[in-house]
Amino acid sequence: MSTFDVQAIRAQFPILSRKVNGKPLAYFDSAASAHKPQAVIDAQSRYLAHTHSNIHRGVHALAQEATEAYETARETVRAHIGAASTKEILFVGGTTDGINLVAQTWGRTHLSAGDCIVLTRMEHHSNIVPWQMLALEQGFDILVVELNEDGTLDGDMFEAYLARTPKLVAFTHVSNALGTVNDVKYWTSRAHDAGATVLVDGAQSVPHLSVNVRDLDVDFYMFSGHKTYGPTGIGILYGKEAILDAMPPYRGGGEMIGTVSFEKGTTYNELPYKFEAGTPHISGGIALGAALDWMNGVGMPALTAHEHKLTQHAHAQLEGIDGLRFYGTAPCKAGVVSFLVEGVHPYDLGTLLDQLGIAVRTGHHCTEPLMDKLGIPGTVRASFGVYNTVEEIDRLAEAVERAVSMLR
Repeated sequence: MSTFDVQAIRAQFPILSRKVNGKPLAYFDSAASAHKPQAVIDAQSRYLAHTHSNIHRGVHALAQEATEAYETARETVRAHIGAASTKEILFVGGTTDGINLVAQTWGRTHLSAGDCIVLTRMEHHSNIVPWQMLALEQGFDILVVELNEDGTLDGDMFEAYLARTPKLVAFTHVSNALGTVNDVKYWTSRAHDAGATVLVDGAQSVPHLSVNVRDLDVDFYMFSGHKTYGPTGIGILYGKEAILDAMPPYRGGGEMIGTVSFEKGTTYNELPYKFEAGTPHISGGIALGAALDWMNGVGMPALTAHEHKLTQHAHAQLEGIDGLRFYGTAPCKAGVVSFLVEGVHPYDLGTLLDQLGIAVRTGHHCTEPLMDKLGIPGTVRASFGVYNTVEEIDRLAEAVERAVSMLR
C-alpha cells in the first residue's frame, strides 16, 4: 500500500465486523494471538481445497505442487528475517517448540555441571521452563538479569553475569508483559565477546518490527505464526547453519532420515529437514508465508509507525485515570500497555471491559517471575495490532474509567 489506511486494513479482517455482547469488537489482545486477514485465510483454504498432499516424497502433481508451495513459504520466511539460506529456517510448532528444540539438542550437548546460562526477569515461561528442566538434569546454573524501574534490563548486572563466561545467553527481543524492546544487537555482541551462544525469543518482535538476523548476529531466533497474522501451531526457528549442522536431531521419524537400517543404523537428512520429522503442518506453513507477504504488502515501517502512535496515544489517554499505574515505561516500546488501577482487581476490570465489547488480557501473561518481583498478581494488558485505531483506544480509556467507577 502506498499510504497507510487503517480502515482499508480493517476491512481485510472478517472477525472485526462481529459484535461482542452487542458491542462492536475492540480487540486488544494481539500479543496473545493476532487475527487473520482474508489473504491468509484464503491461502490456507485454497491449499486444503485444491492442493493438499504430503510433501517432498511424492512424484504426482499434487505432491509436487504442495512441496513447491511449502518450500516457497520457507524462502519467504528466509527473506523476511534476512537469513543467509533456507537451510537455516526450520518449521516448528511455534516459539515454545523452537526453544525446546534448542534446549534438547544444543543444550544437552553443550551444558553440564559447573556451567551457567543467563536469562532475564522479563522472560516468558517458554524461555524459562525448558532451561530449568534441563538444569535439573545437567546441573548447570541459571543467572537472572533483573530490571530497572522502567522495565529495561539492568545493564550493570548483565555485564557482571557476562564476566562469568556463560555458555548461553537467552532473552526476549520484546517483552510480552511490558512492551520493552531490548537492544538485541548490542547484547548479542557483548555476549559473543564473553564466548556465549545467543538465543533470542522473537515472538513479540517479528509482528511489530523489521528483523534482520544477520545484522543482529544472533545464533538462534524464533517466532510464532499466530502472532504474525498467521495460523496457530506453526512457527520458525532460525539458527546459524554451522551450529544447526553440528546439532543432533530432536525427533526421529520420516523425512529427517538419510537411510534407515537395522543392520547399519540410521543416517540423517541434510538441513533443514534433519529437524523436521514426520508430516508437518503444511497448510500452516503456507499460510504463514502468506501472512508475511501480507505484512510486507502493508509495509513494516508503516506498520511499526502506526503501532507506535497507538501505544503513545494509549499512554496519554489512560494516564489521567485516578489510581492507574503503568508497568513498563521503557523509552523504546512495542505495542503493549500494561497497567493496574489501585483498588481494582485486574480480572474484574477485564470482565467489565468484555461486557463493553473490549478484549484485553488479564493475569500474569506467562511471566510469573516478573509479576512476583513486582509484587502484583498480574496486570491488565492492552496489546495492539496493525488493525487497531486511535478511536478504539479512546473507547478503551472511556471504558476503563467507567468500569473503575463501578468497581470502587
